[in-house]
Amino acid sequence: MDFKIMPKSALPDWVKKLTILYRVVAPVPKHGQIVFDEITDPSTLTMLYPQSVLPPKKYLFPQHEVMLNYKLDGSWFEANIESEPTVVLGIHTCDLHAVKLFDRIFSQGYADQHYQARRDDIFLVSIECLTPCTDESFCRSMGTLSATSVFDLHLIDLGEDYAIEIGSDRGESLLNGFKNVFNATSTDEERVNDRLKDKWAEFPYRLDFDVTELSGLLAENFSSEYWDELGEICLACGQCTQVCPTCYCFDITDERSLTGEIGQRTRTWDSCQIDMFAEVAGGHNFRKSRAARQRHRFMRKGKYQMDAYGLVGCVGCGRCAEACLVGITPVKTFNAIHKRQLEKEEA
Repeated sequence: MDFKIMPKSALPDWVKKLTILYRVVAPVPKHGQIVFDEITDPSTLTMLYPQSVLPPKKYLFPQHEVMLNYKLDGSWFEANIESEPTVVLGIHTCDLHAVKLFDRIFSQGYADQHYQARRDDIFLVSIECLTPCTDESFCRSMGTLSATSVFDLHLIDLGEDYAIEIGSDRGESLLNGFKNVFNATSTDEERVNDRLKDKWAEFPYRLDFDVTELSGLLAENFSSEYWDELGEICLACGQCTQVCPTCYCFDITDERSLTGEIGQRTRTWDSCQIDMFAEVAGGHNFRKSRAARQRHRFMRKGKYQMDAYGLVGCVGCGRCAEACLVGITPVKTFNAIHKRQLEKEEA
């Protein structure tokens, strides 16, 4: 690994330099919570934070975006692709894994040009997680506790310094011309290794089985009565999917001007958990029950994404567990399904 060393005291000056050249977004406290927001003052950001309310995916896949402008008479249309060079600073490793999944989803088949344009303009600067974000985090169980290959720079807290792992030439360019960055010595590399080794004891496994068994486990329990039990308590509010870093369901609407001459096609986040999501022409709802929608949600997280892209669809961030008003969580769900599978095999 190629490391640099930056004193923590130098971080504000580096971030200030970045704000001159790029839009910089970072975790900041707001109303007692942490959100990713654009910053101009380095003193507002925090690098040691519990999980943010929304994941940084909102800068790659906005909550609301105009995709197409057109004239209603059909004489003109133009794709609306908005992108701005942006540094996303302080991303946790679980969210890095979510970006890796998005990169595969939006590049295969019909590649999403809107996502690709923003992705090409975004620098990802992540930070190593040394303690769990919240009691609901289970990233170690999902294999997302270590950084994955999509980062441009990755920071590791060494006490008075940050070790900075270079992930790309683009990432290295963010350090060019900044004098308070030094080559790592062998002693620094030992410090990094010790820090990475010591952190594992802080993160307990929370699943009762290995994540590699999850896809098969869910396939075996597609018809489990447990989904009906979840459906009985689910409020169909969609909060779980709104805060999820790997959900990407959306709705498309066409909006026209008051004059009726021009229009816009917009894409907005949607949720597979709300009652109307699966309703189609003629009033048919192909996933009408809340039980079916909860099953679909967890099948996507633990099986469908793995089958399609080779990556887990749940990164163990714990946001949905924090957001759910009735206590439906991935850990409880996966462990309950596993327990029932064992009971079924022993019967």
